[in-house]
Amino acid sequence: MKKMNIIIAGDGEVGFHLAKLLTDENHDITIVDPHSDLLKLVETHTDLMTIPGDSTCISVLERANIKRADLLISVVHDEQINLMTGIIAKKLGAKRTIARVNNIEYLEPKNAKLFKSLGIDHLVCPERLAAEEIINLLEQTAATEIFRFSSGKLILFLIKLDENAKVVGKTLDQIAAEFPYLDFRAVAIHRNSKTIIPGGQDKFMINDLAYVVTKPTGINTLMNLGGKEEFKIKKVMIVGGGRIGRKTAVRLEKAYDLKMVELDKNRSILLSNEMNDVLVINGDARDIELLKDEGIEDMDAFIAVTNNSETNILTCLHARKFGVKKTIAQVENIDYIDISQNIGIDTIINKKLISASYIAQFTMGSEVTSTKVLHGIDAEVFEFVVKPNSQITKKPIRKLQFPNGAIIGGIVRGIDSYIAIGNFRIKEGDKVVVFSLPSAINKVDRFFN
Repeated sequence: MKKMNIIIAGDGEVGFHLAKLLTDENHDITIVDPHSDLLKLVETHTDLMTIPGDSTCISVLERANIKRADLLISVVHDEQINLMTGIIAKKLGAKRTIARVNNIEYLEPKNAKLFKSLGIDHLVCPERLAAEEIINLLEQTAATEIFRFSSGKLILFLIKLDENAKVVGKTLDQIAAEFPYLDFRAVAIHRNSKTIIPGGQDKFMINDLAYVVTKPTGINTLMNLGGKEEFKIKKVMIVGGGRIGRKTAVRLEKAYDLKMVELDKNRSILLSNEMNDVLVINGDARDIELLKDEGIEDMDAFIAVTNNSETNILTCLHARKFGVKKTIAQVENIDYIDISQNIGIDTIINKKLISASYIAQFTMGSEVTSTKVLHGIDAEVFEFVVKPNSQITKKPIRKLQFPNGAIIGGIVRGIDSYIAIGNFRIKEGDKVVVFSLPSAINKVDRFFN
């Protein structure tokens, strides 16, 4: 992986989380932030270069050595500042710029050329990415986490194994012997807060979080062995009418019987006027009587996306108590994610991790078409495009000496997809899905560079 000079303009957690992620990948990171007290705290705990000030100020960007920047990422909460920062940075010499925005109109393909002409190479909207993740999870109800590669030719599933899972107590070799033509491959097991890249002798255990790459044809067998059953979602309750809640509701209102609970009265009125097919309830979702009055027991899915992680966790636990099968909570405090997954909440979403997934692909030396930073574990999944004469093409998979801490899950070749097996030989132009721990990412990148 090529070492990059990266400047991150932020005003809080998103910027610092990105900085930490990219520092782990050995890039040179400079943070520009208006909060000098916060920057002092960062300096005492990290080796990051910090510069206090406004990222739209030319002198501040020059102090950050903008002319040598390979990448400028602006992720403050004000999209106008992000756009202006990107435009100025490109004029001052930054090779590539990424700006965080909230306005969906900006993301339309016809507008990409306009922003490119202004100096903005890429736009990212964390709230939209979060809404899309929620929608995918409602379509695939048995999965705890899901991510599609190459328009669904390969899919990453996270399944929590319980006593109903038929694979519990069996090694991967035993499962392969019983089912020699499986269209999926386990790429990681998360157990007791540790992530294992599994070998043939590793056993699945109750409460394991199993990460599996599958072809579409393997989904039914995968769910059967995992002890999971798909169920139909008809009624959905969303708690929180902020950006994520609103974007999710707009996308879902025609497909489901939808209710939304919003604490703020004025926002409730605005949402009610905007969405004809959503019943908007002004109230506090922490009030159990309110939930009961609004038919929580009849809901098939419950989505809590307020700005308060504790509220989201608590209301999801209430929903589980009332028998709701699918619960999704926005948990912005990363320290809470592991706990939340272990106390009964089906799925955790986190905007910082989702944003990092999108942005990380632009820091790779190889060509990466998509990447996913996984919730609750310190690992990433990449989809690499294989370049001519790259190391990955030289030998069959089993002879590649692929780095410890990483595993090839599957390959997309044209319209076909394949699960990675030892004798498979990867070719130029293939797209390869790789699961990697942070310690192996640089070594993996070299195989594709």
